[in-house]
Amino acid sequence: MTARRIGAAFLVSTLGAVGFATTYALGGNTRWEGVSLAVAFTGLALGLAIWARRLIPTGGHVEEHESFSPPPQERALAAAALTTPDSPPRRRGLLALLGLAVTAIGAAALFPLRSLLPYDRTRPQQALRDTPWEAGVRLVDTDGRPLRPADVPAGTIVGVFPEGHVDTGDGPAFAVRLDPRRFSRPPPAGDLDGLVVYSMLCTHAGCPVRLYLNGTGRVLCPCHQSSFDLLAAARPVSGPAARALPGLPVEVDPDGFLRATGDFTSPPGAGYWGRP
Repeated sequence: MTARRIGAAFLVSTLGAVGFATTYALGGNTRWEGVSLAVAFTGLALGLAIWARRLIPTGGHVEEHESFSPPPQERALAAAALTTPDSPPRRRGLLALLGLAVTAIGAAALFPLRSLLPYDRTRPQQALRDTPWEAGVRLVDTDGRPLRPADVPAGTIVGVFPEGHVDTGDGPAFAVRLDPRRFSRPPPAGDLDGLVVYSMLCTHAGCPVRLYLNGTGRVLCPCHQSSFDLLAAARPVSGPAARALPGLPVEVDPDGFLRATGDFTSPPGAGYWGRP
């Protein structure tokens, strides 16, 4: 029936608004927040459209006549019309559901205002410092396969990721095997017989550093041509980058796999946020 369809649409709108508020309060996910808002406004619009089309009378017809007592048949028809689920007296429930849906959407809209409140100046910095890397997290490839030291051959770099967080934006790193006798500066996170691991994010603008200049011990960011010397603690030697690549301390676990012993030695990616 029409009234039930309208009520169901308003309830769906309310659930969408509650879903948005819940998702935002739990940390936020832009994909689910967008879906929740779409459901909330779609339900509200659908309910109002059905109400306007089916329940609101149209036209303006006036017919003057003398007062008279309606015959029993007309009284019966009027009574039946006023007792149906779609009758005007019974639309108060729809008004209550409409108010509930609008209130839920309005309340959900207040949640993002929390982002505009005064905040602790250390919070953004802390969020940029924390990554999925921590002690005990194994190094895996793009397919999630744990890596052993033998999986990092000389003469190339191997992309590595924190186990369980392959798609994390601040987690990508690369492992490379170098000759320890050529180090002019010790790696910031140490090495395993020449095997070192560094963040893959360029410290200039966060682009991926994937070009390895074999024989020179340097890696190059193809976006803005920043070059880093892995034999000198990954310090920048050319290009706009002004900060060395963060190192990742690693070890070999009892099963022979590579695992981290902590987070990066410094925040990964672009370093402009840390400037005074």
